[in-house]
Amino acid sequence: MKKIMGLLMAVAMISVLAACGGGDGGGSKISEEDKANATELKLVATNFQFDQSEYKVKKGDTLKIVLDNQEGIHGVEIKGAKIKLDNSNTTDYFKADRAGTYDIICNIPCGQGHATMKSKLIVEE
Repeated sequence: MKKIMGLLMAVAMISVLAACGGGDGGGSKISEEDKANATELKLVATNFQFDQSEYKVKKGDTLKIVLDNQEGIHGVEIKGAKIKLDNSNTTDYFKADRAGTYDIICNIPCGQGHATMKSKLIVEE
């Protein structure tokens, strides 16, 4: 039993560390002027859901994406946007220069409802 618990703890720790990895967030290529004029997009996370099922923005917008954990411990990954946020890195920038739909997922195992903790970022023309 101790071996199984140890293995589960190791897997959980690896998952947390992978989710907190430095990555090359979307903000690395955004000018300071664009950052200063960015529109804030707040992703409010509570246990097993985000505050919106879809977040809609306009193509060309520069976004200051902010993770607000109001209940539980969650992280955010926006697939295709190179955005990864968690409690130690709650803000990043993204230039919405391509119309389309980006999947938003919780990237830190947060409990029974983790698999369904999803949303969409929709960049409209």
